[in-house]
Amino acid sequence: MVWSVKGHCGLPLLMMDDQEPQFLEVGRAGKRRRIAYRFTDEDASGDLALFWLSGFLSDMGSTKALVMAAFARERRLPMLRFDYSGHGLSSGSLLEASIGDWLEEASSVLDLAGKRRTVIVGSSMGGWLALLLARQLARAGDIELLAGLALIAPAWDMTERLMAHRMTPEITAILDHDGVYYEPSLYGQPYPITKHLIEEGRNHLIGVETLHLDLPVRILQGMCDPDVPWGHALDLVDLLCCGDVELTLIKDGDHRQSRPEDLRRLQSTVAALVDKVNAKG
Repeated sequence: MVWSVKGHCGLPLLMMDDQEPQFLEVGRAGKRRRIAYRFTDEDASGDLALFWLSGFLSDMGSTKALVMAAFARERRLPMLRFDYSGHGLSSGSLLEASIGDWLEEASSVLDLAGKRRTVIVGSSMGGWLALLLARQLARAGDIELLAGLALIAPAWDMTERLMAHRMTPEITAILDHDGVYYEPSLYGQPYPITKHLIEEGRNHLIGVETLHLDLPVRILQGMCDPDVPWGHALDLVDLLCCGDVELTLIKDGDHRQSRPEDLRRLQSTVAALVDKVNAKG
């Protein structure tokens, strides 16, 4: 089933967020962060919700996040999305943040869904965090709280496999001296990559073990992605011990996957996943 609503190029009409953000305090004293989030239709009936996880340096007002919010509204699904610390409307410094911080924040925001089963839609770094959340819940015996994962160019283990392994001796020297390296970006301002981000990320690597997740996983990966090579997605498929994993390779797809055809594909992928989960009960 391909979901669609009337709008430009078959896409939902995007609007600015019409809901004021709410805020959640996360972390202990000394590292307390004020995290901005939006929970659309949190009082809606039903036991299924969507949870959007953004990429590195992105936020809950991005194009794909708004497309997913419009999708959720049309399908009358509650949806959670938030800004990581150091991003968007949340407090904190990007130069002090780490994967562990963002995982803690994602876990705290996910708790707001209560007992609803959740489909997590994660983009780039958000895909890594989605997998970390799933592993965390599986280890706690709570994997039934997740209904499925939809991952867009999942940058799993990105601090090690996509950042540290690509660094030249010159970049490593800058990190050691300054604590931060500003990596040129195709999308605007340089990316600040901190030594703390790299080192703390080693506490959260998933490539060291098979992931036993009893839930459906959908992966959308561009083959012209300069940031996450499509072979990285194939490696993830090998890591996943799931009976229901589908990888879609988009031959001309880039990293952002924000073209109209990419957004339609994202909608239809999530719609089919939601329908499958609802049919299964």
